This record gives sequence, C-alpha cells and structure tokens, in this order.
Amino acid sequence: MIKTPYYIVYEEKLRRNLQLITRVMQEADVKIIMAFKANALWRTFPVFREYGICSTASSLNEMRLANEELDCLAHTYCPAYTADTIEPFIEGSSHLTFNSVEQYMRFKEAVERHNAKQGVHRVSCGLRINPMCSVVETDIYNPCSAGSRFGVVAEQLLELPVGVEGFHFHALCESSSYDLSQVLDAVEKQFGHFFPRLKWINMGGGHLMTRKGYDVEHLIQLLKDFKQRHPNLCVILEPGSAFCWQTGDLEASVVDIVENSGIRTAIVDVSFACHMPDCLEMPYQPRISQSLPEVDTSKPTYRIGGNSCLSGDFVGDWSFDHELQIGERLTFEDMNHYTTVKTNMFNGIQHPALVLHRMDGADVIMREFTYEDYKNRMS
Repeated sequence: MIKTPYYIVYEEKLRRNLQLITRVMQEADVKIIMAFKANALWRTFPVFREYGICSTASSLNEMRLANEELDCLAHTYCPAYTADTIEPFIEGSSHLTFNSVEQYMRFKEAVERHNAKQGVHRVSCGLRINPMCSVVETDIYNPCSAGSRFGVVAEQLLELPVGVEGFHFHALCESSSYDLSQVLDAVEKQFGHFFPRLKWINMGGGHLMTRKGYDVEHLIQLLKDFKQRHPNLCVILEPGSAFCWQTGDLEASVVDIVENSGIRTAIVDVSFACHMPDCLEMPYQPRISQSLPEVDTSKPTYRIGGNSCLSGDFVGDWSFDHELQIGERLTFEDMNHYTTVKTNMFNGIQHPALVLHRMDGADVIMREFTYEDYKNRMS
C-alpha cells in the first residue's frame, strides 16, 4: 500500500473521457484540444497522444510542454505578449490569439516575418472577443464580468484588422451545452458580420461534456448547426476540466482529532490551501468516499482540517457511520483537474506523490517530492 499523501489518476477513467471527447470531435466535425491550466500531468500524456489530442497554451512554459510532451504546436492565447516573449511564442504555436487590437498591431509584423520564411510552419492570428454574456456565477472565474480585462467588446471592433483569421472567446466554466447556446447567440449577434472573412473560431473552455447528465447530443447538434451556418469556419473547443473530470483522487490519512467549542476537527496529512486550493477559492466542499452522502449530526461529524498553519485551512462538515481513528484513510474525490496544477508548497507541507493506476491494475508512482523540491523553489 502506497503511503499517503498522494494523488492517484485512473487510466481507465481517463480513457473513458477521451473516448467521449473523441466522439464529439468526429460527429460534430470540430477540433477539441486540452487546456493545460486544468491538467499538466505530462507523464499521462502518452495516453492523450493515442487519441491525437493537442493543446492550448497561455504561457511559454505551457507552450513548451505542448511542443515537447504532446509533440504538437500550441493554440496560444496570452493576455499580453511582450517583446521578449513574442518570438518564442511564434516559434512554438500554430495559432496565436491576441487579447486586444493594439497587441495584434504591435506584433503582427513579427508574425508576418516568420510566415514569410521558407521551411517554417505558418502561424494563424486571431483576436479574443468578449460577448459580455456569461452564465458563470463565481466572479473570480467569470471572464465576461463588467470591467473584464479579457478580449475586445463589440463596440471596440469597428473593422477587422488585416491579417486576423480567427476569433477566440471564453465565457463558460464547467457549463452546459445550453449555456454555450446562449453565449453563441450573443457572439453571432455582435460579431457574426465578421465571420465570412475568418477561417476559424475558438469557443474556449468550460464545456463540461464528460459530466454526468451533460446533454452530449445537444452539444453535437448545436455545433453541427453552427457549422452549417458558417461552413467556412473551423470550430475549436478547448475544455480543461472535461478531459480529467472524475479521473483522480487525493488519498490522505487522519493524523489527529481535536475539539474546540463543540466542533471536532479531523486533521489530515494534506492541506486544502496547499493541495486542494479550489475548495477555498471557489469555494466548494469535495466528496469524501468514506463519508455519508449528507451531514447527519446524529452520526459522528467532523470538520476536516489541513496540516498547515493557516487558520482557514479547513472545510466542513462531514458525517461518518463510525468514529474516525488516527491513521484512517480518507479519499477526496475528483482531485485531478484544476487541482494538481494549482498546488503549492506553503509552509513546506509535504507535497503528495503522483500515482497512475494503469489499466492492468498496477499502481505506478510517477513522481515523489522531497525537501530538495521545496528548497529549490526558493533562493
């Protein structure tokens, strides 16, 4: 048995998601690429390569990971390119989306010089547009809120700059196909008159098509209808969560139980702040496999606390059918997407190992972390 704490990714569940995503790609005749901001466990990328998955990038590090580990050029969007970063971005990208017209005009000549060279891949330029229409309820994840720094709004785009070949918008977060339909209506009304002059449109992320209850057939038909209206456009989607939704957990152990003001807290050998930051940021309460489905105060009930010095490093409450014991294991479910990429080493807390549960049943430790990993992040 592997010692806690560790994240575990299940290859079978990963493949199940990839099969569904591949079906949507084929039936709707669209491209679906992976956003590294939700998953960057590159030791699992050989599985993704089997399905021909490429990726997005929003930094030079993500772009290099796409080039090196997925063996593909990236569909790149960055809120702001600089004179120091633009050339590397051009070299490693197939598509380059600019956040503003000003950014595009500043760097379009660099792209044109690259495209004029013999023997290099061609880079296609796009603009991020903002339809100011979003169903995202959590402000920190809403790219279409008032005052957003993301994208060009319709009244700012009076004409299409020469050389722009595509549009990119992102307005969803773990959303449904019906949410996408609402956003598409806004996009077409505000920006549709430019579509005949474009080659592609990137509908961004937030399409949680692998979630139970998601209407996959509606998504496929929605995309088919859009392509029928705009046959000149290559349609691209770049979900993050959908690829790794419910494919991995975080295994932890109870290390102590304390009580204060009638509240019992089970302290575990992981940290919400360090290892499950979305639980505090979103916020949300994850499922623990060993707990009861609902809080029942007639049963043993605990707040779960992280093993860091942050006072707010806790989430609760959970009820169990028994009294928790020191050394008992707890499984925090669905801790792959937007979890492993956002971890940190605050307080020097031991970082969980990374484990792959293969199709043949074997557990392979992909990475273990040591003091040197913590020390080398500092200077």
